[in-house]
Amino acid sequence: MKKLEEYVKSIPDFPEEGVIFRDVTSVLQDADGLRLAIDTMQSKVADLEFDVVAGPESRGFIFGTPIAYNNHKPFVLIRKKGKLPRETVEMSYDLEYGKATIEMHKDSIQPGQKVLIVDDLIATGGTTEAMIKLVESLGGVVVGVVVLIELAGLKGREKVQGYRLESAICYEGK
Repeated sequence: MKKLEEYVKSIPDFPEEGVIFRDVTSVLQDADGLRLAIDTMQSKVADLEFDVVAGPESRGFIFGTPIAYNNHKPFVLIRKKGKLPRETVEMSYDLEYGKATIEMHKDSIQPGQKVLIVDDLIATGGTTEAMIKLVESLGGVVVGVVVLIELAGLKGREKVQGYRLESAICYEGK
């Protein structure tokens, strides 16, 4: 059986020279790769007790929903501003060039609920930090974050110190 890393395609000089883009679509396009990704991520947090799984669009949906399903837990959508139809709470954060805002339905997390955040990637940590703050603004307790890929060279882990962060694959470079 192949290792999970073997399913990830590395694209040099994308989106700019000197960057190695880690393409997760190659994982999704292979049934064995997808199963291995979900199983590996789930095994990283098997010891955690959680009530809800939350994940951002779009790849957080892809990896978070099966983990929620396998654990018979609800899945909460975290979306870009303006995409959810009911009353929301929002959190803005800095991007490399500009700002972004994410939202959740105001009733999606109840005070005291233990939340597992699932995403495809942590790079600089801005999105992950914003998701944690968003969950906490509703009274949720983030018990862990699990990602498929961590780009350790971008130091995203530093923005989520004090929270458990697990990655299925960790690349040291950027």
